[in-house]
Amino acid sequence: MLIGCPKEIKPQEFRVGMTPSAALEAIAHGHSVVVETKAGTGSGFEDAQYEAVGAKIVDTAEEVFATADMIVKVKEPQAVERARLREGQLLFTYLHLAPDPDQTHDLIASGATCIAYETVTDRNGGLPLLAPMSEVAGRLAPQVGAWTLQKANGGRGVLLGGVPGVGPAQVVVIGGGVVGTHAARIAAGMGASVTVLDRSLPRLRYLDDAFGSVFSTRYASAGNTAEMVMAADMVIGAVLIPGAAAPKLVKRDDLKHMKTGAAIVDVAIDQGGCFETSRATTHEDPIYEVDGVMHYCVANMPGAVARTSTLALGNATLPFLLALADKGWKRACADDPHLRAGLNVHAGQLTYRAVGEALGLDHVEPEKLVA
Repeated sequence: MLIGCPKEIKPQEFRVGMTPSAALEAIAHGHSVVVETKAGTGSGFEDAQYEAVGAKIVDTAEEVFATADMIVKVKEPQAVERARLREGQLLFTYLHLAPDPDQTHDLIASGATCIAYETVTDRNGGLPLLAPMSEVAGRLAPQVGAWTLQKANGGRGVLLGGVPGVGPAQVVVIGGGVVGTHAARIAAGMGASVTVLDRSLPRLRYLDDAFGSVFSTRYASAGNTAEMVMAADMVIGAVLIPGAAAPKLVKRDDLKHMKTGAAIVDVAIDQGGCFETSRATTHEDPIYEVDGVMHYCVANMPGAVARTSTLALGNATLPFLLALADKGWKRACADDPHLRAGLNVHAGQLTYRAVGEALGLDHVEPEKLVA
């Protein structure tokens, strides 16, 4: 199989879909790899490193899309990239289709087979290709939130850890999953007073057992959530429903009860965001204000630490990439139900229920396609 890796074109996206190490492994399995020139530069990988392992460097993304059997990326294909996809081609990347009807319709129209990193599962019910970036985004959230809180950026002018005689910032994390756990650990490590809200009592028990007094936990009832958000200097949205649009847990009317200059960091923005006032921003212009509350809603947060993120993502995706290349998508998905859970679009059909429900579209169960 010819595997193609184009350069990412989303604003301020420096990650790359394949590292030279991944290219080496694919070539060792008998496949060919073509990489757009400078695709890896933002992550610290030069063209010569790809060429040294046997990959071919080409000048344009058009050449990659025109020749490759499988396209491997990081972010969802932009409109110009979607126009280059063709019938029978395989796309393996993050998609986040539920809040993005334009992308969904374009991928269906392309006739390509599209497997989304974020809906591939594992035997424990986890999301192994989303987890590395969730870990990165969770650890970044308090860092970017602390920057947002600085007065020059419109924030309250509060230092997360406080100083002797002055108390720390109050940080509320909504969601105790992978993102929320890492966000809470880092915020607490920076000296903030942290509370994690979640509706799963088993998860709250786990967090209490694992972290003790490092941070507090509370059940995420509507009343508790409203109370905690009102008192917070920073609120981190870390709620995920796999493949579906994120629920809107904080409404616009709630902002008037928050502290002026408080910071919202919406890590769920890839899935539409869990604050009603969230809209996607970029690393170039990451912050905006609504009713006195500062919003940080960058849709590709891990792109800010591209080398760490690329290496972490590559470690997770490589086994699935090789399975798809070695077996073809149909046999690979038939053999592995967890990879099959990543199938979102095939040959003009939507194949993921949660996306269909979010966008009001019919879908076909992927089991029918691989039988």
